[in-house]
Amino acid sequence: MNKKQLGLLAAGATAIGSMYGVKKLNQLKSEKSKAIDEEIEARYYGDQQVYLIGGGIGSLASAAFLIRDANFEGKNIHIIEGMKILGGSNDGAGNNEKGFICRGGRMLNEETYENFWDLFRSIPSLEMPHMSVTEEILNFDHLHPTHAQARLIDKNAEIVNAHKMGFDNKDRAAMSKLLATPEEELDDLSIQDWFAPHFFETNFWYMWQTTFAFQKWSSLFELRRYMNRMMLEFSRIDTLEGVTRTAYNQYESLILPLKSFLEKHKVDFILDKTVTDIDFVEGSDITATAIHLTDGEVIELKSEDKVMMTNACMTDSTTEGDYHTPAPKAEKRPISGELWYKIAQKKSNLGNPAPFFDHEEETNWESFTVTCKGNALLKRFEEFSGNIPGSGALMTFKDSNWLMSIVVAAQPHFKNQDLTTTIFWGYGLYPDRVGDYVKKTMRECTGEEILYELICQFKWQDDWEKIKEDIVNVIPCYMPYIDAQFQPRKMSDRPKVVPTGSTNFAMISQFVEIPKDMVFTEEYSVRAAKTAVYTLFDINKEICPVTPHNRDPKVVAKAAKTMFR
Repeated sequence: MNKKQLGLLAAGATAIGSMYGVKKLNQLKSEKSKAIDEEIEARYYGDQQVYLIGGGIGSLASAAFLIRDANFEGKNIHIIEGMKILGGSNDGAGNNEKGFICRGGRMLNEETYENFWDLFRSIPSLEMPHMSVTEEILNFDHLHPTHAQARLIDKNAEIVNAHKMGFDNKDRAAMSKLLATPEEELDDLSIQDWFAPHFFETNFWYMWQTTFAFQKWSSLFELRRYMNRMMLEFSRIDTLEGVTRTAYNQYESLILPLKSFLEKHKVDFILDKTVTDIDFVEGSDITATAIHLTDGEVIELKSEDKVMMTNACMTDSTTEGDYHTPAPKAEKRPISGELWYKIAQKKSNLGNPAPFFDHEEETNWESFTVTCKGNALLKRFEEFSGNIPGSGALMTFKDSNWLMSIVVAAQPHFKNQDLTTTIFWGYGLYPDRVGDYVKKTMRECTGEEILYELICQFKWQDDWEKIKEDIVNVIPCYMPYIDAQFQPRKMSDRPKVVPTGSTNFAMISQFVEIPKDMVFTEEYSVRAAKTAVYTLFDINKEICPVTPHNRDPKVVAKAAKTMFR
């Protein structure tokens, strides 16, 4: 046998051994997983109760993970919500006569929302019961792909060639240096502390800023995390091809099926009651002993009970106007944030809410939802942009004083929206600035005035009287803390999901610290929920890790090439 034959034989033996090794490893993993499942199925929790403070997706996901992965009885799970409706920031409401409202639109991503898709694979669709919500969303999205053709629009109402990023060498050097700098060196730094003024005039910045709602004064390491986490999207930020959309608004597409699943498992929903305080044991341990409610009711906790708290909500304290009325100023700090302030003073390791909720002038922006009779205005958008409703994602007027953007979703966007009604949503990142055409700040404007400013940005003001004949309502929504999670901060200002020293207490929200992941996403809340449940209930299963697209040589090469477009 010659050397070549010996080499082939050795290679074949190695391949067979490798295949056997992989097979054996998979078998061992399967056996371990089966053993874990059997141990969890055999658990007996007795009269143990779990209290989830807040009715947003974090609490709802926690309840679902408790049922699915901890084999915990739904009747012993209690979700306490201060509003009369569940959903938190995943909202959507209204009717054809008075108009619809979405405070915002939550973009999803097929390649990066690992725990989100895992959760909703367990939740049956309401409209297609043979499908999971994950299958329903991805099927819809694949049939309605996103490819924006008018991502940026200039002051002359001309579509900008947004494929060009617009970086100079200083911008590229600063971006590269940022990605290589450890987070620990970026405490309290803002984006404008790092980049030169030219960076904020690039097409990239206008697109990145309005896609994710960053401001110049936002946290530098939040930008760093986004750049690493979303590096796959960097090369297609101009078309937003990576955006995954739900068939309807997020309340109907996500919250209602999740709520239905929990109802079938007899989860207890306590609505219209606000938690005002939490008692803890004396000493260094973090053990919750009682929950206080607004009506004076106190829930005494047994030693085995667990508490998971939404420590803040970015849409708290929002106000709404209408066609003839501006959205009023918020009168107080967010209720959820107030609870965080109280407990943070009682125990160390519970974070510091001050950087997030003491700077309303930096954390606010304003959205608006337009309801129309017929589709004449949406047809105008389609002819202008080349995108049918649902295919274009954001259109941003980069030179507008309010930095206005609009999104035209696939119609209908609400289940009760009739065939003669259309809607679209928009927002302004600078609501405290005077408009280009309406000489008021956006916050001072009625819904009619906000729409007029938008129509003027398109240079359609000569048709204003005709356009407004079809308007049912324009609902402005002022959100004083919508960008709070992006505020410059120390690493210690956000608490861990399960703080050091905790025996029965966790925090789940956009204001907890999860290494490598990025806030202002559905994934962040769901990952926090799974982390809380798995830690407090000692579930020895893997939490889907952050996909390291920033370490994929092909993705990195494509991103590097994009910096020179």
